[in-house]
Amino acid sequence: MGTPHGVLGTWVVILLLHWCGLGEASHQVFTELQSVSPAVVDTKLRTGYHFQPPKHWINDPNGPLYYKGIYHLFYQYNPKGAVWGNIVWAHSISKDLINWIPLEPAIYPTKPFDINGCWSGSATILQDGTPIILYTGIDPKEHQVQNIAFPKNLSDPYLQEWVKPDYNPIIAPTVRLNASAFRDPTTAWLGLDKHWRVLVGSKWNKRGKAILYRSRDFKNWTMVKHPFHSAVNTGMWECPDFYPVAEKGKIGLDTSMHGRGMKHVLKVSLDLTRFEYYTIGTYDHTTDRYLPDATAMDNSSGLRYDYGNFYASKTFYDPEKKRRILWGWANESDSVDADKAKGWAGIQAIPRTIWLDPSGRQLLQWPIEELRTLRGKQVHIRDKIVKSGDYFEVKGIQTAQADVKVEFDVSSLNLEKVEPFDYAFSNDAQALCKIKGADVKGRVGPFGLWVLASSNMQEKTAVFFRIFKAGEKHVVLMCQDTTRSSLSPDLYKPTFAGFVDLDIKKTGKISLRSLIDHSVVESFGEKGKTCITSRVYPSLAIGSDAHLFVFNNGEENIRVSKLKSWEMKRPSMNEA
Repeated sequence: MGTPHGVLGTWVVILLLHWCGLGEASHQVFTELQSVSPAVVDTKLRTGYHFQPPKHWINDPNGPLYYKGIYHLFYQYNPKGAVWGNIVWAHSISKDLINWIPLEPAIYPTKPFDINGCWSGSATILQDGTPIILYTGIDPKEHQVQNIAFPKNLSDPYLQEWVKPDYNPIIAPTVRLNASAFRDPTTAWLGLDKHWRVLVGSKWNKRGKAILYRSRDFKNWTMVKHPFHSAVNTGMWECPDFYPVAEKGKIGLDTSMHGRGMKHVLKVSLDLTRFEYYTIGTYDHTTDRYLPDATAMDNSSGLRYDYGNFYASKTFYDPEKKRRILWGWANESDSVDADKAKGWAGIQAIPRTIWLDPSGRQLLQWPIEELRTLRGKQVHIRDKIVKSGDYFEVKGIQTAQADVKVEFDVSSLNLEKVEPFDYAFSNDAQALCKIKGADVKGRVGPFGLWVLASSNMQEKTAVFFRIFKAGEKHVVLMCQDTTRSSLSPDLYKPTFAGFVDLDIKKTGKISLRSLIDHSVVESFGEKGKTCITSRVYPSLAIGSDAHLFVFNNGEENIRVSKLKSWEMKRPSMNEA
């Protein structure tokens, strides 16, 4: 969920704490920040259809799984306040990933091996169908150790009770490892030799690394001598994730799948940058090494799931619909005092189906199909020209809680005369967008949406594209600009951005989908090639006072070939 920029309030605290754990000095609890929840929870800017408990702090999604017809989501949760602390594994269940029912916490500190904390982890389904949770515990020495938990009753599809065996920890840091940088085990996978494998995130000095362990019985684990993969100057690798993807089609693959016609993905959450990065590559089952493709940048300039407020993500294989689903956490961007006053902090982004782009160079992401069941009243616009410097409002629906899809047509424009691309920004779209913001006129662009806007547009969040010329090719920039999203001076209002891998001269079109939900905007450029999530806290554009506009601040006219927008209904969200 992070950003490289220091901010006030919650974000200052988060820079002191790790998203998936705490800083390396010690397991420090900030008791002065652990507020008792207010008698009344402020719902004014709560999301309507994003995952959220009724109150208090949440962070990392943990151990998502599907078991006997039920989807399970565990997540880091403070049952006592709207700030980080007292963390347990909260537990919610669903039949459709949209409507959620809360259960009692599955894991909380009770044993010596986790008495000082139950931090992030994953879930693995064994060959006999038994689900197992792997998680990081903090022991009395403040060491980060890896533990497992089993369901108490396998006949219970809700998995309401979990047992932590006394032979935990199953994996402890050796003298060669940094005991304060050793956490967040992945989903395990079964190798060709019938040994289980799991990765644990770590670092040595500034080299981030994923450490591989093997086990025959899921109880006794041995560390492989060589790191599974590592990279210099990347710092601590939090919340690693490793899984296969099919080279063709959208079908998801079980984590233990092996054979031809697949690639592998390694994702890490970088403590240094507060962003996530992934590579696509080849996994050698014999040597247990992972090698990123030559087209994959293996550092903090690489590919991201999301170029905005999105962190500590976790995927799981859904055997019911044969797909891989991605969960990610979006933190607040207002102050600690504001969070304590609201009585809540943090949401999970909409779960996304992910698959490999036909080019093989990146992943594609799209909101799960079940989200469409929440669509209500609809507005449909076709073939509308937006002249240079002009805009129009999308009327007829409430847009504080909406799903918007729009396609822009630039096929009639002379794209050879667009503004030149500055190669100094080749690996930093965010820096380019700060300079070339929504109000800076270009040749073709900026054009896009103003969402969560006040009627006079004193407040507005811009989601837009801009096209540049780079030699014989074109560069498409996608931005989400919140600098004018609120009148509040205390908010962190960043500009997020990413490039879109698209031959715009060939296609002549580019699409955008934005999920708007009171205090969050999730946008998907060109069918999920580039995704950006922002937390937005308007002062004026709240509820029925929120407006939606299409704008064009470029010199060339833009055609909206089609636009569809729906009001979104509110699901059952963790109501008792």
